[in-house]
Amino acid sequence: MKDSEHSYSRVRRLKNQIKAVVTNPYNVIVLVAIILLTYLIVFPLVDMLSRTFVLSQRDLRAVGGTGHVAGEFTFYYWQKLFASDLTKSLLVMPLLHSLEIGFAVSVGSIVLGAVLAWLMVRSDLPFKPFFSLAVIIPYMIPSWVKSQAWLSMFRTPRIGGSPGFFTALMLKAGISNEVIEAIIAPIAYGPLAIVVVLSLHYYAYTYLLVSAALNSINSELEEMGEIQGASKALILRRITFPLVLPAMLSAVILTFSKAIGTFGVINYLGSPVRFRTLSSELYSNSQSQNTQIAFAMAILMICIAAISVFINQQLIGSRKSYATIGGKGGRSTPIGLGVWKPLITVILLAFFVVAIIMPVLILILESCMLQQGTYSLENFTLYYWAGSGNPDIMEGLPGIFKNEQFLLSLFNSCRLTLVNGVFGTIFGQILGYICAKGRGRFHGKLVEQLVFIPYLIPSIAFGGIYLSMFSRPQQLFGVTLIPALYGTFTLLTVTSVVKHLPFASRAGTSNMLQISGELEEAATIEGAGFFKRFIKIVFPLSKGGFISGFMLIFVSIMKELDLIILIMTPSTTTLPYLAFQYQNNNAPQSSDCVAIVMFSIVFLVYALANIFGDADLAKSMAG
Repeated sequence: MKDSEHSYSRVRRLKNQIKAVVTNPYNVIVLVAIILLTYLIVFPLVDMLSRTFVLSQRDLRAVGGTGHVAGEFTFYYWQKLFASDLTKSLLVMPLLHSLEIGFAVSVGSIVLGAVLAWLMVRSDLPFKPFFSLAVIIPYMIPSWVKSQAWLSMFRTPRIGGSPGFFTALMLKAGISNEVIEAIIAPIAYGPLAIVVVLSLHYYAYTYLLVSAALNSINSELEEMGEIQGASKALILRRITFPLVLPAMLSAVILTFSKAIGTFGVINYLGSPVRFRTLSSELYSNSQSQNTQIAFAMAILMICIAAISVFINQQLIGSRKSYATIGGKGGRSTPIGLGVWKPLITVILLAFFVVAIIMPVLILILESCMLQQGTYSLENFTLYYWAGSGNPDIMEGLPGIFKNEQFLLSLFNSCRLTLVNGVFGTIFGQILGYICAKGRGRFHGKLVEQLVFIPYLIPSIAFGGIYLSMFSRPQQLFGVTLIPALYGTFTLLTVTSVVKHLPFASRAGTSNMLQISGELEEAATIEGAGFFKRFIKIVFPLSKGGFISGFMLIFVSIMKELDLIILIMTPSTTTLPYLAFQYQNNNAPQSSDCVAIVMFSIVFLVYALANIFGDADLAKSMAG
């Protein structure tokens, strides 16, 4: 009798425990989040990988139609990629080019960003408020816009069809076309141009990470080295450098993974000289309906990014024991630049003029030129901005402000950024809440790892994944749960939101960690339920972080090209894609106009964020 009562008591306790877990709103939110993240992140990856082993109807003849049927299991696509006559052109050369760009851009960005960070944080450089803002602005200009500006400066007649600004000056000086092509072409197109443009874009990662690390280091560590008679070079090498090395390694991975997956810059500066990388091959194969080959390349790019992150974690792991913040409070004493101060200041000013002001001015100048390469007053016009349509100019297309396609693209871009900003930030705050409250627990680690996966996937590959999954209806037991989304605004929204979840959730986690758990505990004692606590306490206190997260997503998506290029349709065209189309259709002035409008929106939002946002907003947006 006692045994049966004991068993009944155990069963009842177990039922009560299960009921408490199931009815707890926090647990329900965690469960829903894990299910959604698995469906939106893990399933698409598995779906894409599985499709590389399925024979398509169009490739039956290639494998020998007899004895084969569409839909059967095959290694044909992997064999074609790794062991065929096309392997060199399809994989080996693009892979080597991607690694070449990734390593070179990482080195260039690290050197430039680290030097700027040290000057801003550790030196007595003048005009620091100006420089601290100017150093971030190049990142606000999309890399593909920088590519347009680069071509506007260095384009050559033989490849580009018309001379760029410096090429025109050389022609006017009487230099022959042959000499110009020999000097300017290697600068205008190919790996050198790509590396320079991307380095001037991604150095912001290194600057932000290294400057944060330098700010956390007590300058007494370096002063003690000086007291011992160490030179500044020795102090930098033996004290400062080891302390900021983890931040620099993280910046390397951020830069490398972004550089190997970039497409816009490769298309603008590489395609004219047939310099191809994995991202450009992925795009070409996707456009040619070689979907399985494109997916295999995407898997390869994901593996490269994952390996680079793993190596980074192994390298950083051995350096986590450095403590740079103590209990006594730190101080930072600027290091004097001495007689080098005026020269360094002039060099920095020249750098910002070349990296920011000159490209934008040349873009504006070219957008007002009737014919490229002709720098005379008679050649200037506002036709590409507000022309009514002339059959002799750009096949009769009107200027962008009178072009319905531009107005649709502007509407789509604003709609996409606003919708994604709201939904992405809300999801980011919720996921951040889960990660913060579940810190050190299994569910918190699981959510954090799932959210991190989209970061590993290059943008163009991520777009390919969602194109694969949602181009057909999603069914369960023969019932259509989600219709085919290709060509819809919904697909753009879902793709953009999920891709930016790592940044949104990281901002949300950082925000939630600043909110003391005692506030919720006090509300619980007073009888407040979960949703009431979240609405009345958590959300109001996280309002500043909500605004930061919104601005981060808004700016990122407004200038996004690589992520959405594979899923674009005429009805869902955005400003970056419209500029891309104009450029590829030999209408560079109209492309410049669109790029200027898009950059103006980004910069305006960025400026408002700095005026009305918190002190760390600019850094969170650029990072």
